[in-house]
Amino acid sequence: MATKPAGIFEPIVAPILTFLTFFGEITIIFLDAIKRCFRRPFEFGETVNQMAFIGVASVPIVALTGFFSGAVLSLYLSQFLGRYNATGFVGATVGLTVTREIGPVIAGIMVAGRCGSAMAAQIGTMAVTEQIDALKMLSVHPTNYLVLPRVIAGITMLPVLALVCMWSGITGGLLIATTEHITALAFMHSVSQFVKPEDVIHGILKTPVFGLIITLVACQQGMRTKEGAVGVGKATTNTVVVSMVLIYIANFLLARVMYN
Repeated sequence: MATKPAGIFEPIVAPILTFLTFFGEITIIFLDAIKRCFRRPFEFGETVNQMAFIGVASVPIVALTGFFSGAVLSLYLSQFLGRYNATGFVGATVGLTVTREIGPVIAGIMVAGRCGSAMAAQIGTMAVTEQIDALKMLSVHPTNYLVLPRVIAGITMLPVLALVCMWSGITGGLLIATTEHITALAFMHSVSQFVKPEDVIHGILKTPVFGLIITLVACQQGMRTKEGAVGVGKATTNTVVVSMVLIYIANFLLARVMYN
């Protein structure tokens, strides 16, 4: 009879415990990374490799998704605003949407799907094959070798990818607008008239937070991986899902603060 109440409340208690465990592990990893940020050894080579993996290698997919996101937005707006003879606002609407929301969020989502999953799989494989324990035996702290390079790369490369996505999104919107009887000059005049530098800056300022979220979640899920290949698969899936959800939540909170 003593176990019956626990069984009743388990559906409520279990998610709360899971969330608290996740939050606690993320906090510990983040604080440890800050503490060891200025301690030797500095893994410059691994940091550069991660920057190339997250940044350079992600440019094509980010540019492609940003281009077609701006293109489809321009297509809908051109047809809708054309009914009210307000096509002069197509460029402004596309520009504001891309710089404030689409650019940063698409960059974060693409990196979460492409790089976050790969980082979780790599660290998870190292965890289940006891390679992380081997690093400790060799006096190599996992935070210095695994966490810090990825966190630094995520924070520094996401703003660059956001700029790429903004540029490709506006380019896609411009090309589609010209097919809807809107001149390139009118489109760009609208963009320059309504899109201010602070819109671009605010969009870019969101992305280091997204990069931090992706890398911390990937490292946390990878390091706690168990159960062999099945555990690696779960860690990869959890990293992508949790990162995307947190990116959308963080995007709303940041937008609330920046554009209040």
